[in-house]
Amino acid sequence: MRVAYTVEQCWHEVPGGTAVATLRLARELSTRDDVELVFVAGRHRRPPVDGFVPNGPVRMLPLARPWLYETWLRLGWPRVEAATGVVDVVHATAGVPAATAMPLVVTLHDVAFLRRPDRLTRHGARMLTRAVEVARRAELVTCPSETVRRDLLEHGFDPDRVMVIPWGVDPVAVDATMVEDARRRLGLPERFVLAVATLEPRKNLGRLIEAMTRLDEPMPLVVAGAPGWGGVSDELQARGSPLDVRFLGPVNASLLPGLLAASDLLAYPSEEEGFGLPVLEAMAVGTPVVTSRGTATEDVAGDAAVLVDPFDIESIAAGIAECARRHDELVVAGRDRAARFTWSATADAALSAYSQVLP
Repeated sequence: MRVAYTVEQCWHEVPGGTAVATLRLARELSTRDDVELVFVAGRHRRPPVDGFVPNGPVRMLPLARPWLYETWLRLGWPRVEAATGVVDVVHATAGVPAATAMPLVVTLHDVAFLRRPDRLTRHGARMLTRAVEVARRAELVTCPSETVRRDLLEHGFDPDRVMVIPWGVDPVAVDATMVEDARRRLGLPERFVLAVATLEPRKNLGRLIEAMTRLDEPMPLVVAGAPGWGGVSDELQARGSPLDVRFLGPVNASLLPGLLAASDLLAYPSEEEGFGLPVLEAMAVGTPVVTSRGTATEDVAGDAAVLVDPFDIESIAAGIAECARRHDELVVAGRDRAARFTWSATADAALSAYSQVLP
């Protein structure tokens, strides 16, 4: 199969975890003999965001975002075939259906904004809501978790045209050298709780900080992630806290395993998620996890993490304390859980999705 594969999100100001997953899946698919990926994006004068470079040449359409997304959604133009040539399938990977005359697979990573549009910028909520409506016309919609699938079915999607394709995680053998390198280069404290998240309101950092001040033995909180929207880091720093909170900004992928392994635990009490890749990344290196009950991160974590109510500060605090008490047990359970999620399985599922939409 020749598959047009959109990578426009590599030029977003904050590509985020969805771009990480999209590129990692692309690398896995590129090892297969039965598929040829043709990367496609809008026209850009600058290269992709550092760390988000596709593993092959990118064919460029005449428009760049935001106009590309708007014309795809409103005019059905420009068709990706104008840049890629003849393809068998088009995979729109970032939640915005690409314009095409060919069979279309659309990945919707998260649609919780349909209930809470205030968790996005006004423009983002408007555009993505329209994208969901246009996606109804796709031959197949994929999503990364059962939570997102349930949301799609609640909004009237045909269950026979919605397919769950979970993300994977790479097994990483972290040694003492990697941990010490991360400590030195990032200036890490000896003990700390880690949060890995784009800084935006739904990541719930305010409640996490408040919860950590209520622990009997508070530890520093280290936050790794790019600024998103909503002025979250400025707001948190302006209001002050007795807790030692350190914002690292975006962390190079080569340092992330060492950073995760250096932490006492990962705290990921997000209000809404489509998947939650940091949960698996932490488990894969043997770091215990506290995350949210009732979101897609519960799908990912299963019974291998401590689950908390993300809207209840006392629940988050109790979860962190419990995670510390059950450290060794959760390390073993987390490694076993992470081993179930492989990029090879993700690629197999993606190829199955492409095959299903062929005429």
